[in-house]
Amino acid sequence: MTQSALNPTFMTVHALSAAISDGSLTSTGVVEHCLRQIAAHDGKLHAFVEVYWEEARLAAQAADQAIQSGHRLGPLHGIPIALKDIIDMEGRITTGGSKVWENRRSPTTATVAQRLIGAGMIIIGKTHSVEFAMGGWGTNTHMGTPWNPWDMETHRTPGGSSAGSGVAVAAGMVPAAIGTDTGGSVRLPASFCGLAGLKTTVGRISLHGILPLSTTLDTPGPMTRSVEDAAMIYDVLQGPDPLWPPTLAHGTHDPFSSLRRGVKGLRLAAISATERAGVDGPTLAAFDAAQATLRDLGATVTEVEMPRPFTAFAAIAGRIIGAEGYRFVGALTDDPKLPVDPNVRPRIQLGRDIKAHEYLDALAEQQAAKAEYAEAMMDFDALLLPSTETPAIPLSQVDEGGTPARFTRAGNCLELCALSLPNGLSPEGLPTSLQIACMGHEEAMALRIGWAYEQATDWHRQHPALD
Repeated sequence: MTQSALNPTFMTVHALSAAISDGSLTSTGVVEHCLRQIAAHDGKLHAFVEVYWEEARLAAQAADQAIQSGHRLGPLHGIPIALKDIIDMEGRITTGGSKVWENRRSPTTATVAQRLIGAGMIIIGKTHSVEFAMGGWGTNTHMGTPWNPWDMETHRTPGGSSAGSGVAVAAGMVPAAIGTDTGGSVRLPASFCGLAGLKTTVGRISLHGILPLSTTLDTPGPMTRSVEDAAMIYDVLQGPDPLWPPTLAHGTHDPFSSLRRGVKGLRLAAISATERAGVDGPTLAAFDAAQATLRDLGATVTEVEMPRPFTAFAAIAGRIIGAEGYRFVGALTDDPKLPVDPNVRPRIQLGRDIKAHEYLDALAEQQAAKAEYAEAMMDFDALLLPSTETPAIPLSQVDEGGTPARFTRAGNCLELCALSLPNGLSPEGLPTSLQIACMGHEEAMALRIGWAYEQATDWHRQHPALD
């Protein structure tokens, strides 16, 4: 196929990699196509805080020259990616989604960014975040809320806090993006925007150079159009970093060694009837269909009652996020003169009244909950659950005092890894999402189950109609 015949708009990272390798596409062609897509649609979709137009073009030209001269760095060389705007790049603006920091220049380059660049990826720009990464709906009063591209008529929740990253990938403006997940901020936009989103285990990927919300719970991760893409990007991001000591306790592992082994013989748990209450009909129907698919592929799926309801896990995580978040940005939210998002300000200020012993109690309760969960899951390889209770809702229906993170915060509280991926479309044509949660440091298992499910379905091939 000639380069002119290939349309990169909704191609996966691994398909783009193959096309660049065999000469069907060039990095310059892919980057130019992404920039045209951004120019055409970001005026409405508002995914990007900043686009590195000329720098991306120069990097693409350099990638093409290196590849043509036999100096390809690896399968990600020449492929564009976007970063959530809480990830530092030295000398560039990084706002953390805050009007207060609209002129803040990064003092360093995050390890995540360094590793992507080291793999040859081209950082095309920064994407919008909920202010201070503190919110699951994806809204931002002062910087603007990205528009979920699955409904071009009604402004719906993009999911947060990595809202712009989800929208940018879903709309074909970039093939992959990086988000961060403290209570669901990779998985929620992946769910609402119809993407694969990998929540990694604490300590797998360095947080150096990423603006913190909760260092106990923060985890970076990829948002992509396929599970294989998520594995590719995760593979280059993982590993020890002397600048972030929690990573030094863990080596790297190969997520591809088991990716294509299938699920035959695996034992999967599924949420119980009690936890299904409150989940809407289309989401439940898609969840049940996904379980049936995995059974057909040879897995055993068993309904399991968790030792605590998911709301209890979420409450523990919420107290930790509140206390630690206030430590980092409480002084800003306490100053009434500063333009802090009125919806985010009270969320951060909740941490002001958490006493030291209450914070330590929450950490102790987290450890107890982890032990209970590990015992309940002793005979299972993964837990299946929806990513969100509903597909994306109109912004007019959002309760900013509530959260869509009922099924995601538990993963942070319990220090699990988890993969969200599309598993259906609602009658309104909005994505639903399956979440596959595994014990910490079992990313390879989550990706393996997700890849097997994805190969048996077509949901990851669906994309929004932008015109």
